Amino acid sequence: MSAIVQLSKVSKSYTRGKQEVVVLRDLDLSIEEGDFAALMGPSGSGKTTLLNLIGGLDQPTSGSITVAGQQLEKLNAKALAKWRAEKIGFVFQFYNLLPVLTAQRNVELPLLLTKLNAAQRRKNAATALAIVGLADRASHKPGELSGGQQQRVAIARALVADPTLLICDEPTGDLDRDTADEILDLLALLNREHGKTIVMVTHDPKAADHARHVLHLDKGRLVEEAHA
Repeated sequence: MSAIVQLSKVSKSYTRGKQEVVVLRDLDLSIEEGDFAALMGPSGSGKTTLLNLIGGLDQPTSGSITVAGQQLEKLNAKALAKWRAEKIGFVFQFYNLLPVLTAQRNVELPLLLTKLNAAQRRKNAATALAIVGLADRASHKPGELSGGQQQRVAIARALVADPTLLICDEPTGDLDRDTADEILDLLALLNREHGKTIVMVTHDPKAADHARHVLHLDKGRLVEEAHA
């Protein structure tokens, strides 16, 4: 297996007034293709910042980030947006679905950035909804769906463009235990049977148990690694 995510000496800091706040410090990280990595750590440890760097939503202060063969800090904003649309599927704690659109139309949204025609967009969205077990809910709007179903729609939307990497930020943080386990089982299925590489931030040890590989971050540094 080759590394799909490679970070070398990555640091990230922000300026607040006259104070520099260092979030990540000289981080080295390698995630293999086909892995399901859970990223854990206390609040403020830099988990979401690291996820945003891997997903190309933010740029490092120093160091190098290579994801799916592309060195991200060398891309301008337009090229980075195109790269994200092709390579990354995002799943967030809050589903970020548009309430006026059906599940089908919500899932289709990322495909509006592609050259696919309307019929192909509909077909791909239907396939993604079927993968997450919601083919029979395609015409329902978010308000007509449970929280777990809404997160499944969000996962289908993340999958629809067949991304190289799924990035999940607390994907079960807003769900009850049983529903959370269903979503985690779905992510594990996508990893195991569909070959999707997944990086997931979570504070929940039970969620991390579904991953193949657990990373622990504290004060901007990886403090240990454990394999599931």
